[in-house]
Amino acid sequence: MESRRVVLLAGPGDSTPIVYNALRQDFDVVRVILEPPEPRAEFLRRRLRRYGAAKVLGQVLFRAFVVPLLRLSARSRIRELKRTFGLDETPIAPDRVLAVRSANSQETMAALRQLVPAAVVINGTRVLSRELLGSVAVPFLNLHAGITPLYRGVHGGYWALVQGDRARCGVTVHLVDEHIDTGGVLGQAAIEPGPRDSFVTYPLLQLGTGLPLLKQALRQVLGGTPDLRPVPAGPSRLWSHPTLWDYLRNRVRGVR
Repeated sequence: MESRRVVLLAGPGDSTPIVYNALRQDFDVVRVILEPPEPRAEFLRRRLRRYGAAKVLGQVLFRAFVVPLLRLSARSRIRELKRTFGLDETPIAPDRVLAVRSANSQETMAALRQLVPAAVVINGTRVLSRELLGSVAVPFLNLHAGITPLYRGVHGGYWALVQGDRARCGVTVHLVDEHIDTGGVLGQAAIEPGPRDSFVTYPLLQLGTGLPLLKQALRQVLGGTPDLRPVPAGPSRLWSHPTLWDYLRNRVRGVR
């Protein structure tokens, strides 16, 4: 009989309990290994090196001022989507959680070896190292909020709409490798944002649409029959957070 033991390796985001509660309906989620958020100063230093001061300032302003306003105006839509998709936000029981310093730490690797999962599901962690991925000989799966490899990184649904690529505004379940959102595709689906949707509701549409795909892919992987799909044609790009001026410009063009 196939093993259904699954470990959820996750960050502290709002989607982590939703993913956990969805998976435990069908699988034996033996532990949630939880890493803390990256220290703010370290996060900013890394982004400054990569993008420069002007872009990072714009991203910070967008997160500080625009996102809270969008969330406030979308409260009823957010409740509606959670109800429609049955997204269960019940907190994870503390005895199911192992807190670690980092997803890539030796502590995490030792825990994975001890837990002996048949698969590891990733949700909202930092980029995983080759050493971590090789620490246990099982598949790692990720539910990505975008159509890969075209929209890697973050906010793939939003950026697809900005590009006028509505047909590829969607979600992907893929195997995890040491790069960012480049692993083999196990499932993909488009979402259909409506006039009440915006930057803060696209992720809920993607999560609600993607969780059944994740479960299906996980069943296939655990059964030894992963169904790798052809990737969509087009340039692969790693997308980042929008700046305040990015968002305002795209808002004028109709992308909320």
